[in-house]
Amino acid sequence: MTLERIEHRACFGGWQDVYEHASDTLGCTMRFAVYLPPQAATPGATLPVLYWLSGLTCTEQNFITKAGAQRYAAEHGVVVVAPDTSPRGDEVPDADGYDLGKGAGFYLNATQAPWSTHYRMHDYVVDELPALVESAFAVDDRRAISGHSMGGHGALVLALRNPGRYRSVSAFAPIVAPSQVPWGEKAFTAYLGDDREAWRAWDACALVAGAAERLPLLVDQGEGDEFVDSQLRPGLLQAACAEAGHPLTLRLQPGYDHSYYFMASFLGEHMAHHARALQA
Repeated sequence: MTLERIEHRACFGGWQDVYEHASDTLGCTMRFAVYLPPQAATPGATLPVLYWLSGLTCTEQNFITKAGAQRYAAEHGVVVVAPDTSPRGDEVPDADGYDLGKGAGFYLNATQAPWSTHYRMHDYVVDELPALVESAFAVDDRRAISGHSMGGHGALVLALRNPGRYRSVSAFAPIVAPSQVPWGEKAFTAYLGDDREAWRAWDACALVAGAAERLPLLVDQGEGDEFVDSQLRPGLLQAACAEAGHPLTLRLQPGYDHSYYFMASFLGEHMAHHARALQA
């Protein structure tokens, strides 16, 4: 598969790049960002990878320009890969509003027309993208996953659905129970249809009950987040994990909202959490 590098910027002793490629899984051209820390230049070295999943309306750009992750990635010797949040292109179906269609892939495999042809972000993030990254860069199969909001939902669900695939998982302000909140109900109805039982396969609160792996979940949630009660509802995840005996560290941060100011404040702690797991 051919990669075209379209951005190349020096950053904290390494390189912040953006690549473009034709995705067989999504049937369109996709972009992803990759930060290669200075350790990647060491001859013969292979590094672990953190996959970052962004939220509604985002592209690969939001995280790499706002979060300050490169500093911590360089400190710990971790490659950071940030894909786009949905398929893109004129041939890809879209919808009115910010919470469905382009920029709102929800990291699932759609089953309903017209979405099912292109909206297969689960398979793209879990299978196609890592295969591409692991063949093109000096990395190995030590993987971690994290994300924000819709991307936090994606990180939790992808880790829970794919035991053994990731060594660690964390999330900022995730949509923990999309089956029970307006953002998720709108997206799941369109992408998956009206059968709510089918939605459970993409809902972190439902998945923890039958999780085959007890991978600890690290979640930070701002108490001043304008979406905390209507769309995010972290208490539902806390209750589901308590009932299932699934390890969860839920940290409610007073005063913090839904923005990248919140994420940047605690990202260093998340990167250290992942680095410990990746280098164990």
